Amino acid sequence: MFVLYYLLTAFYVLVCLALLMVILLQQGRGDMAAAFGGGSSQSAFGARAGATVLSKATAVLAALFMVGAMALAIIGQRGPGSVVSGTAGPRPAPAPASAPAPAQPQGQQQQTPPKPSEQPAAPATPPQQPPK
Repeated sequence: MFVLYYLLTAFYVLVCLALLMVILLQQGRGDMAAAFGGGSSQSAFGARAGATVLSKATAVLAALFMVGAMALAIIGQRGPGSVVSGTAGPRPAPAPASAPAPAQPQGQQQQTPPKPSEQPAAPATPPQQPPK
């Protein structure tokens, strides 16, 4: 399936380049007034020359362009493939036996929180009672 997609993509790029060249090689039909109906001659729909080889090639390449775009859109709907889709992921690292202590900057001592028995139990002065 991947080979078909890449071949179709390469063919589509070639069709795009050929269409670009054929369009650029065609002779202009006049100035901008001709595009808006200003250059009409005696016929009802303007001057109509016979179909040249370049105009026939443009029509064929335009049809191939549209069909190729639709085909690539339909094939591309299945999602992108990946080069590593068939390989197993990395193994998880084993957990360390004990968590190391956080590093302390040099020159500072490590301070540990006081244990419950080292905390002061009560204030040094007793509370005063109101006079009677």
